[in-house]
Amino acid sequence: MLARFFRSSKRSFQSLSEQEILALAIASEEDDARIYLAYADKLRPEFPASAKVFEDMAEVEDTHRKSLIEIYRQRFGERIPLIRREHVEGFYERKPDWLRANLSLDAMRQETEAMEEQAYRFYVEAVKRTSDASTRKLLGDLALAEQGHEDIARMLGDKHTPEDVRRDEDETAHRQFVLTYVQPGLAGLMDGSVSTLAPIFAAAFATQDTWQTFLVGLSASVGAGISMGFTEAAHDDGKISGRGSPIKRGLACGIMTALGGLGHALPYLIPHFWTATITAAIIVFFELWAIAFIQNRYMETPFLRAAFQVVLGGGLVLGAGILIGNG
Repeated sequence: MLARFFRSSKRSFQSLSEQEILALAIASEEDDARIYLAYADKLRPEFPASAKVFEDMAEVEDTHRKSLIEIYRQRFGERIPLIRREHVEGFYERKPDWLRANLSLDAMRQETEAMEEQAYRFYVEAVKRTSDASTRKLLGDLALAEQGHEDIARMLGDKHTPEDVRRDEDETAHRQFVLTYVQPGLAGLMDGSVSTLAPIFAAAFATQDTWQTFLVGLSASVGAGISMGFTEAAHDDGKISGRGSPIKRGLACGIMTALGGLGHALPYLIPHFWTATITAAIIVFFELWAIAFIQNRYMETPFLRAAFQVVLGGGLVLGAGILIGNG
């Protein structure tokens, strides 16, 4: 009974007949063609050259599908049994389109290579586990076809995306990443790290109570994160500015705002006041230098200028908080 309970609902590859193996290959080629077309549709507005690569890849997959169907008709007739990857144990799986919608251009390229490599390895291993001569030949032919797909992918990439085109597309993808994630995230980190300095350190020096200071810091950080996130998402839908999804930008901004404030609020969970305060001050130092580094790395701001602006501004806010707290 336990064996029946834990038994997999999938078929083992060893249990498949030659007819089912060929039907599985047909379905797999069809699925991969659809994936490549979905990639092409997503990339076409911003990366037309790479979209053309995926369109041609889909055409290659469709050509192989048609060839497999002709072979199937010759051997088994017109009716193709319904069997797909998810029905077979150990078979490589493909994610549905809605889980691929947010893949970057580079991620799509890498996944394409992985798809073809996985298919090749699967058929090679399947040959080793099969004793029937005709089935071994069939699987070997499919392995060679999948290996050929990798060469075709490289050839199409060289044809449609030469070095200068690929460089331009990579720069466009990098710029989109900066606009959608880095820029709003950096704005949130700056706001969360700097704006919460005054209330947190004012509360710390006014009360000398680490728990109360932590509560002030927690509320200030979470409140600022919610406010900044909603503001970023609401003020620009990204269609005209090209800054990308407002939900992604809002999440990046809101999360980084909250983290920026929590960084120097969490040390006040330490019961000893001066230990907590010194730890918080050290964290503030690293937060400000992290902001300067991000500005230099992604926003092309000279590091010394970014460091001077951030450290000076943060120092002034920190000093204001301490003065107010001691007053």
